[in-house]
Amino acid sequence: MLFPLVLALAALLSPASAATWYFLRYNLPSSQAFLSFSGTMQIPRLPKAGTYYLWPGLQPTDNSGVYQNVLDGRSGTWWIGSGWCCQNPSLPWGSGFNTNQGDSVAFSNVKDGSNWRSTLTKGSQTVTDTFALGSKTFNQALFAIELTGVSWDFGPLVFNNVVITSSGTDTRWCTNAPENYNSASNYALSGVQASVSGNVVTCRISSVTLQSPK
Repeated sequence: MLFPLVLALAALLSPASAATWYFLRYNLPSSQAFLSFSGTMQIPRLPKAGTYYLWPGLQPTDNSGVYQNVLDGRSGTWWIGSGWCCQNPSLPWGSGFNTNQGDSVAFSNVKDGSNWRSTLTKGSQTVTDTFALGSKTFNQALFAIELTGVSWDFGPLVFNNVVITSSGTDTRWCTNAPENYNSASNYALSGVQASVSGNVVTCRISSVTLQSPK
């Protein structure tokens, strides 16, 4: 199911189970493409088992799917893993691990030739997966909350030390305010800086906080 141009894990659910969305989105000019996306996610509390999907992700120009690092609350314990949802191409989901409130999980997604490489790290625990997505041109970077049958009852979702790179020289996608889907979220950004070197834009954001629903 494509919903506000975001194809996410809700696509695996029945059409009757519509997700509620909160997300910030950075959109590139048509001449540029994302090259990497990294940062740390601060793990919030999990009130109960439910369809909580919290994730950073990249979406391509053809809106054929989303490449994401998903914090999943369905089992009643947070689990985080990387993957592509859902078809075109059809790829197996990557590896992951359980995590708890108060943990800090670093995520790194980097284009590496014909593949994208994802690494998740919590303390001494690291998992790395490779996805055959090099043919995709990713032009949207998202910080998303996707909820089905549950509410935003876990508190703020915080990302720190975010670094996003793209091809090109236009930095406005970084320094302008991100799209706040349906103006649905209270959010805060700090420490936004953009630089250009060798036809690569580097966008650094000290913190991105999805604070609460409006």
